[in-house]
Amino acid sequence: MTSKSVYHIKECRVCEPVGVSRLLCCTCRAAKDVYIMGLLIRSLPMLRACARSKFITQYLLQHSRCLNVVYGDIGKLQTKVKKFVDDGVSVCKPENIHICDGSEKENTMLLALMQQEGMIKKLTKYENCWLSLTDPADVARVESKTFVVTPAQRATVPITREGVKGAVGNWMSPEDWNHEYSKRFPGCMSGRTMYVIPFSMGPLNSPLAKICIQLTDSPYVVASMRVMTRMGTAALESLGDDAFVKCLHSVGQPLPTDRKMVNNWPCNPEQTIVSHIPANNEIISFGSGYGGNSLLGKKCVSLRLGSIIARNEGWLAEHMLILGITNPQGVKKYIAAAFPSACGKTNLAMMEPSIPGFKVECVGDDIAWMKFDDEGRLRAINPEKGFFGVAPGTSMDTNPNAMRTIVKNTIFTNVAETSDGGIYWEGLEKFTPSDLKVTDWHGKPWTKDSGKPAAHPNSRFCTPAGQCPVIDPAWEDPKGVPIDAIVFGGRRPEGVPLVYESFDWKHGVFIGAAVKSEATAAAEHKGKVIMHDPFAMRPFFGYNFGHYIAHWLSMETRGKVPKVFHVNWFRKGPNGKFMWPGFGENSRVLDWIIRRCDGEDCAKKSAIGYIPTPGSINLYGLNESVDMDGLFELPKQFWQEEAAELKQYFDDQVNADLPAEISNQLNTLKERASKL
Repeated sequence: MTSKSVYHIKECRVCEPVGVSRLLCCTCRAAKDVYIMGLLIRSLPMLRACARSKFITQYLLQHSRCLNVVYGDIGKLQTKVKKFVDDGVSVCKPENIHICDGSEKENTMLLALMQQEGMIKKLTKYENCWLSLTDPADVARVESKTFVVTPAQRATVPITREGVKGAVGNWMSPEDWNHEYSKRFPGCMSGRTMYVIPFSMGPLNSPLAKICIQLTDSPYVVASMRVMTRMGTAALESLGDDAFVKCLHSVGQPLPTDRKMVNNWPCNPEQTIVSHIPANNEIISFGSGYGGNSLLGKKCVSLRLGSIIARNEGWLAEHMLILGITNPQGVKKYIAAAFPSACGKTNLAMMEPSIPGFKVECVGDDIAWMKFDDEGRLRAINPEKGFFGVAPGTSMDTNPNAMRTIVKNTIFTNVAETSDGGIYWEGLEKFTPSDLKVTDWHGKPWTKDSGKPAAHPNSRFCTPAGQCPVIDPAWEDPKGVPIDAIVFGGRRPEGVPLVYESFDWKHGVFIGAAVKSEATAAAEHKGKVIMHDPFAMRPFFGYNFGHYIAHWLSMETRGKVPKVFHVNWFRKGPNGKFMWPGFGENSRVLDWIIRRCDGEDCAKKSAIGYIPTPGSINLYGLNESVDMDGLFELPKQFWQEEAAELKQYFDDQVNADLPAEISNQLNTLKERASKL
């Protein structure tokens, strides 16, 4: 027999006197859907009569679960949302229910709760800033444990060449997923509070916005989602009776627990799994409290499930920053740019241009949802409301606007702490007084002679985007901003020039599919190995990579596609040092890009695309000598090997699903490289 969940509202004065506050109390607070033996109970006299029946009381004790609704009104949930909550309660069996409203009062209460439980610590140097230290086993995305669940494997991943392990997504069958689910989720929230988080990805009135409901047992997730999304009552009210994305997350550590918690951080890394079920419009995550695995609006909704929704609806969900750049003449262009994690996306999105008279404003630093408008113009929104940036390397030298953003209302995770209540990570050495003591992310004293980083390489700041001093005035425009250029990039220490432009859209899609970069700390990979990261989406494809390429190719038939470029800030010279100064100087490259978007004749054809003509990149005021010839050198052997390796990669990984247009691009690259 199926159990029903009966919700107890605190301090109910109607049902308390009849002694059934933990059995039937929900009806007097407008939570109308209470059934006893199939009979809908709504009237107070019937409720009291049922309460006095020993038979019915015994029935309820055997077949119902009684929970405290400790915050919010469950009776105000829409029918579909209430059913989702009921289903989650019946499986996860939490002790309490908390309906999130996103208010300042709620946030203050949850921060105080986490502080009391030792999950976070107040950073007294700043306004409303907090430090969280995770279990060292729970510090990054778990790509190897992240799956898309579909009946047909080929819907999720290409069928690789025989004997080759797939590297562009993980598939799981519904049968296997049901087995994994049943091993983990029953009773997983026992002793804990289930938080019901309504949130919107995108401005609430945007035609691209998607309403989601996440169930979680982590107050850290609630506080972080309040920063990263438009979370709370407004999102719930805007949903109406429409469908929504269902998100279920548990840290996987029911109470009481025999597992020793490190840093008071609940998790279950041995059982961690993150699954996306497109058929149900659902994401389910277990065992990890880390951002990318638990803040399900981030990569899970925005990219993996988002890319599936985008394909079905005819738009793009991409791992891209969005920035606006204005030249001294007042001409403004918007650029969407895709880089793998820790390749400088946030730095570029908030850049302070070194060229006098230029201005860069940030729409978003990580995710872009792009769709053609009624006039055929590609427009983009940032579906997020905050920045979840990599901390190490961020400083007043590299990203002063990020540093100005994070001084209030920010949650820091796995950074080091200074003795004056501030933060510290690698890159802040010269900005940190030498007399301050530093405590590392393990909670131990640290010095420069400790022989290990003070902050975890993937430590993060979670901060509101609206605080950014260079936030674009149109960053929450529901229509989105018009995209003039799409830029791809990665860490390529050799062979790849500073910037080049695609010959056309098909060539641009090929450039995106061919992105390679050094692995980053955001993922499990630890060594500096050059890895394929097509479209900077390798960990985030929601469906077959070959079909994804085909969807990109099809965009040319839907509207006016923007120009496509590739940049590489990370080329090194024979001395092993970076050849380009980067950071604010990257505005010089953006200047060339926007001039190309305006049709300026400042490029020449090369074997790999259009590259700047000599002198066309503005170097006025550059304080250091740059070997521009070396930055644009195209070594014949390198590009012949690059073409051969790309062919091998596509043959191995995409196989029969590779669109013919990409095969043609490979052949022409090989031919052009042979003539270098």
